[in-house]
Amino acid sequence: MAEFWQLSPNASTYGAEIDAMFYAIAILTGAVFVLVEVLLLWFLIRYRGREGRRAVHTHGNMRMEILWTAATAIIVVVIGVGSRGLWLEIKSPDRFPEPGISLDVTAKQFEWNVTYPGADGVLGSPDDFTSRNRFNVPVGTPVHVTLRAEDVIHSFFLPELRFKQDVVPGMEIPAWFEVTTAGEYVVGCAELCGLGHYRMMGTMTALDAADWEAWYTAQSVAAAQGAGTLNVAAVDNEGSVR
Repeated sequence: MAEFWQLSPNASTYGAEIDAMFYAIAILTGAVFVLVEVLLLWFLIRYRGREGRRAVHTHGNMRMEILWTAATAIIVVVIGVGSRGLWLEIKSPDRFPEPGISLDVTAKQFEWNVTYPGADGVLGSPDDFTSRNRFNVPVGTPVHVTLRAEDVIHSFFLPELRFKQDVVPGMEIPAWFEVTTAGEYVVGCAELCGLGHYRMMGTMTALDAADWEAWYTAQSVAAAQGAGTLNVAAVDNEGSVR
């Protein structure tokens, strides 16, 4: 029952901070909601219609209006200031950690295309290779992505990584994440992008260091030989690509 209202397990380096901020805001807004509803019920009972009692017209209470407006403004400012550092850490390119690998992610109706650098480690060269809707990344390594859209606005969404970023046509949007736990993760589109939006879903597999090296080396060799398209191979328990 406890899992019903909890977030999915976190699998990114900055996910715990995002979760803490989320729960703090949820508790605060929940408390305000409960307080408002209790007051509403109290007013309904306290000022209910009674025999022989006439309603009194009022223009309101200026002091109370100033009080709750100021309190709301203070809460919003505190939340904004408190989350600014985390926001900059995640969104500001000059604060990104050094990349372990850089990828290009191109969205279009209704798929995700992920381009890797080949053996030369440089994106935009002839030995690059591309995956559609399935791709692999290393665990414990900062992954830099450059997001692009070919047609309409999409949103690159990795729920377990607490990562969500709109992808806007005509823009190149830098972002980063670092996976902490090996496994498979859903890649979704969190922006309504057309009739096929419901099926714009992919899979990201996070591999441990040895598995990642074996997989990436095999794909780089294949790309250098002219394949050019990624085969997202499975990796068995011994770390060999099959």
